[in-house]
Amino acid sequence: MFRIGLTGGIAAGKSVVSRRLDELGAVVVDHDVLAREAVAPGSVGLAEVVEEFGDQVLSGDGSLDRPTLGRVVFGDQGARARLEEIVHPEVRRLAAEREAAAGTANPRAVVVHDVPLLVETGQSDRYHLLAVVDAPAVQRVERLVTGRSMTEAEARARVEAQADDDARLAMADVVLDGTGTEAALRAQVDGLWARVAEEVAQELDAEQDERA
Repeated sequence: MFRIGLTGGIAAGKSVVSRRLDELGAVVVDHDVLAREAVAPGSVGLAEVVEEFGDQVLSGDGSLDRPTLGRVVFGDQGARARLEEIVHPEVRRLAAEREAAAGTANPRAVVVHDVPLLVETGQSDRYHLLAVVDAPAVQRVERLVTGRSMTEAEARARVEAQADDDARLAMADVVLDGTGTEAALRAQVDGLWARVAEEVAQELDAEQDERA
């Protein structure tokens, strides 16, 4: 199994990269999706979030009101840390389950962990290759405002809540430029995939030589 860690600042283009890797045959483990599963209705995670932040973070149907929770924790470092202490361990458990299932189905699988807070949570050394999608903070703020209907203040809070660009880039094995068009970014992913395929093939050849 070949493990890729994929990260990047919010609105840098990471979702484009993740979708393309899925199309190319990777098993994508989306940690944002797992974070939602971790606080789904009836889960222990949701109960702990409500205990910590109150009923105000619940919607009328008993599910998590994510926009309200976002306003509570973004801009409040202590509140965000308390939320992460609840959610992150459960996400790691779910991610390990998904990876194990992929490895059982195909020992040669390329598993991509799409992790928004990969650097912030100290997971950069867990992968064969770490890919960072990069775009300037000012451009990401603009994308959040125009594409996700955030106010500029909300967008800046989301960007500033993550690791700074230098911290991510310092950990990167591969940097994908997210400043241009979606087509340009997808082309970069194709190049990365070719590199990964070559490394996987080399690893397989080495194992076969050892058996010979």
